[in-house]
Amino acid sequence: MRTTSLLLSSLLLTTSMVAAPTSASYALPLHDESGRGATLTGTVLDPAGKAVEGALVAVGNRTALTDARGAFRLQGLPAGEALVTVSGLSIRPISQTVTLQAGQTQTLRLLIEEAVQQLDNVTVAAQSLHFAPEVDGTIITAGKKNEVIELDKLNANLVMNSSRQVFAKVPGVTVWESDGSGQQINVATRGLSPNRSWEFNTRQNGMDISSDPFGYPEAYYNPPLEAVERIQIIRGGGSLQYGSQFGGLLNYELKRGPKDKKIQFETSNSVGNNGLLSTYNSLGGTVGKVSYFGYYQQRLGNGWRDNSEFNVRNLHANVQVQATKKLRLGAEISHLGYEIQQPGGLTDEQFYNGDVRQSSRGRNWFSTPWTIPAFTADYQFSDRTRLSLKTFGLLGERNSIGLPSSVNIDKPDAVNPATGQPANRQLDRDRYRNLGSELRLLTEYDLLGQQHTLAAGVRVAAANLGRRQQGLGDTGSGFNLDLQAARYGRELSFRTRNYAAFVENIFRVGSRLTFTPGARLELIDNQGRGYLSLNPDGSENPLRQDSRRKVLLYGAGAELRVTDQTNVYANYSRAFRPVTFGDLTPPATSDVIDANLQDASGFNAEVGYRGSWANVLTFDVDAFWLRYDDRIGTIRRFVPGSSTTTQQFRTNIGTSVHKGVEAYVELDLIHALTRNFDLPHFDVFASMAFVDARYTQLRTATLSGSNLQEGDLKNNRVEYAPKYTHRFGGTFAHKGFSATAQLTRVSAVFADANNTVAPNAAATTGRVPGYSVTDLSASYRFAKRFTVRGGLNNVFDKHYFTRRSGGYPGPGLLPADGRTWFASVGLKL
Repeated sequence: MRTTSLLLSSLLLTTSMVAAPTSASYALPLHDESGRGATLTGTVLDPAGKAVEGALVAVGNRTALTDARGAFRLQGLPAGEALVTVSGLSIRPISQTVTLQAGQTQTLRLLIEEAVQQLDNVTVAAQSLHFAPEVDGTIITAGKKNEVIELDKLNANLVMNSSRQVFAKVPGVTVWESDGSGQQINVATRGLSPNRSWEFNTRQNGMDISSDPFGYPEAYYNPPLEAVERIQIIRGGGSLQYGSQFGGLLNYELKRGPKDKKIQFETSNSVGNNGLLSTYNSLGGTVGKVSYFGYYQQRLGNGWRDNSEFNVRNLHANVQVQATKKLRLGAEISHLGYEIQQPGGLTDEQFYNGDVRQSSRGRNWFSTPWTIPAFTADYQFSDRTRLSLKTFGLLGERNSIGLPSSVNIDKPDAVNPATGQPANRQLDRDRYRNLGSELRLLTEYDLLGQQHTLAAGVRVAAANLGRRQQGLGDTGSGFNLDLQAARYGRELSFRTRNYAAFVENIFRVGSRLTFTPGARLELIDNQGRGYLSLNPDGSENPLRQDSRRKVLLYGAGAELRVTDQTNVYANYSRAFRPVTFGDLTPPATSDVIDANLQDASGFNAEVGYRGSWANVLTFDVDAFWLRYDDRIGTIRRFVPGSSTTTQQFRTNIGTSVHKGVEAYVELDLIHALTRNFDLPHFDVFASMAFVDARYTQLRTATLSGSNLQEGDLKNNRVEYAPKYTHRFGGTFAHKGFSATAQLTRVSAVFADANNTVAPNAAATTGRVPGYSVTDLSASYRFAKRFTVRGGLNNVFDKHYFTRRSGGYPGPGLLPADGRTWFASVGLKL
């Protein structure tokens, strides 16, 4: 049949002995070791016989990714008949049934014949989320809650980095939608703060991209999602391998050049309302032992609100060289440049009774030029042992100029009362210079009749931040960083040195149970120097802060295979949030920092059940418990030795406990009902989270006359922690067409720990109402090379906001975008 001729790949099965491989039409057991589970090894090759890296090989719910040599290894498999599948980007899933025997190893040679993009009339499956294999490269994920988002299978507005669409199937992700340019990705889980994703350890290709994870962990840079192949998320258990953050790991993996082409060019050009223009262009391929890839992306527009102009430019290049059969070297560089106009906040009166698109700021601008160079080396000692070295740097800035004062309805742009002319703007500038290196080893070994996996690594990192604030800017309205005075009002320098070592081990008990303990030791040295302000005579109010400490993290995970396609997992992991430079910098010279200020500490714990059924159902349901001790805040106290004079004192003031349930389920409805996989796909999903995040202690002290009244906000809800975050959607896919509809529902939250309901005049505190928003998106691939995409975000033009700002980028509530649309045309050659 003609349909059969369009099949994308087939399996060729051969037998091989370890010392002298020989081809055959079946898999021959290599050796007999009674009492052990079966082991499956092999390689995945393209039609030219070249290794296919990053292919997903699965037996039931056990999966492994092929390495640079196309090799994979699955251990502890149950004996009996098993279905082996191979899938991945540019690969049509293929399958083959084999018989596995306990205590024996079988080796397969899997040959992929053709890539999915080269054929017409192929239905592209809608499922874009899956769970990571228990070993992903040099990362152990066994026993941890994790998700992998494959962006090529998503219908979403990637042009504008639409977080609520991209993370829709990851239960519990909350999003701050306060940046209409799409440059800032503000996400969190489990009731943590979404502010620039700072509760996640954010990485690109496994390397740091934030300002300074142990001093200033905000992620000002995020890669354009059009260039991202997959997003990897590991919840709190990721702290053992990646460091402190309570949220875990958020890693963007960029696309690479195709292995089967010397040159491939891809372009996607988009338009949208509010003057949106965007272009994404990439070039990549493999020539001999050299693989290369690069892209240029630019988007510009006027924004949905007034005074929201933006111009964003991204550039990236990488090259990988297979120096020897075992050694692969790589180099890459990413650069971001942009200027974004920031419209500032609104009052509640303006939002509810005026034009929600209005702006009281026409002179506020923001820019963070960011350059990330990196060098990598991967060495494959054997099928069982590999070593990875990543060395990375950061040359970055954070620049803002504008009017940071409260909203003024009558005078939207401040005027100098003495001259009647526009007031000088405030100029703030940060400079980041970072360098780090991580060495990771992963090896498999035999012990007591079982095969186990050890991962270990060390890290060395140095970060330097130069901070200049409260500078006198110009009186203009455009982006300008010229200082109009001799000195900044505040000038500080911060230094971080970080040394770390970790170890984790998968112990396999029989063919169904794994136990994964681990530990990590962090050595952190923070230092701050400079002056906080200038006195009228020009003298400085100095700052001198030093903090050196050791932090031991530990944890353990377990995973029990209930059926061939489902498992129960559980994990406990210690975590901490280091004292940041912001914590060490008092907002006023009269404020005092506790000399014994401690890092916030605590733990993540979770238990869940996940897996799939009959290739039509995927699910993951878990319960979690997160404890956040020694939270840092400011409390008023009497100046030591005085009973009348008070001061603001920054110290550890409280504890919060976050507990809840997260659930994700996706069903291929048509195929589940008919069992006819030649029919179109109709996948429906639900991603739900219920969170109860409350303070168990939060000390307060307020001044009443000459007396201090102490209190405790115990049982108050944690700010910006919604009771529920639900997303529901469906995707219809047939041949080259795919369309997705999605509904997001988020409960109301409080903007402050006092749980203030009524907003204040400046709109910086008060309740943030719940909201519902609907998105539509679709794509069509045709003639092998062309793709058209389009989408309508916030279909019903709902007016809502997700954040109240207390200062930068202009106090007040920050409206989310109303109805917007985009359309793209893509070509791949």
